[in-house]
Amino acid sequence: MTELATGLGMLGDDSLEAVFARRPPEMTSVAPELWDRLDQAYAGGALEDQFQLAWANGRAFLEARDGLRGRHPLSVEWKGSHRAPGDEVAPIDLRIDHVYLVSCKYASKIMINTSPFHLFEHLLRGAQGTRSGDWYAEMAPREYEELYSATLRATGVSAADSPAQLDARDRAALATALAGGWPEAVQDARRAFVRVVAEQTASRWRHHVGRASAEPLLWRLLRMGSAPYFLLGGTLDSPLRLRVATPWDWRQSFRLRRFVIEASSSAQPSVTWQAAIEDRHRGELCQVAGHVEVRWSHGRFGGNPEAKVYLDTPHRLVPGYFALS
Repeated sequence: MTELATGLGMLGDDSLEAVFARRPPEMTSVAPELWDRLDQAYAGGALEDQFQLAWANGRAFLEARDGLRGRHPLSVEWKGSHRAPGDEVAPIDLRIDHVYLVSCKYASKIMINTSPFHLFEHLLRGAQGTRSGDWYAEMAPREYEELYSATLRATGVSAADSPAQLDARDRAALATALAGGWPEAVQDARRAFVRVVAEQTASRWRHHVGRASAEPLLWRLLRMGSAPYFLLGGTLDSPLRLRVATPWDWRQSFRLRRFVIEASSSAQPSVTWQAAIEDRHRGELCQVAGHVEVRWSHGRFGGNPEAKVYLDTPHRLVPGYFALS
């Protein structure tokens, strides 16, 4: 809804009501049934704030000097929910006149959701590789088995002897038993498991970054690719309207001085990353920080772990993210 409303705001109509009434042909890839759902969602009123924010962001892009400069677009293509067929760095949601690329960032705080092997070993290079598996079993095999055994004892669930042997029925039984959280009896095993996975993950990541270069990794973490694009989103009180630079642009103005990786203690295995970046023109140094949570994809013991990358520094303070003028 927010992606489509953002695109509708770029068309220059006087109001959301007006643009809904005409179902603009410029808005391609929107089926009639989706227009019906949008009409119903807007008429319901519960999402009024989200609609108005997205609409305002679209209007701002229409008027922005860095954007459309008041020129009404001929086409606004919505990509919809899909898995990128190629190696796409930027999470593009809208394409305007086949040229302007727009990413909408309203509800999610996650920058990247990928496999731990793709992030910590391949450093996000290329499309996701074929190597996958249980990152937990690789990083902390003993602690993982101990946590699993302690969980079976505490919950009374009858399941496979090892987490590697879990089937769909076992996973469903464990999900039900752990719906209220970890039992108190497994807390020591859980803390040991979280600590070792975090420490080993940080060590593995540092090793691979040390053999390569941290600068391209930073660009990938910040979703910078070969073409500039625009980031629209935020909240009503703090809208997000930015132009995201390319690595070439970034190097003209900034220089990476340090990239630090550390294990972190939290509810699940986490790794923090921090980049010290120098402004080439001002000589000033700033910090950009984020963290990665390594967590099961479908709840505790529910599938192989995923690596969820978060940006902790506000987007508007990141070097290479420029405010729309």
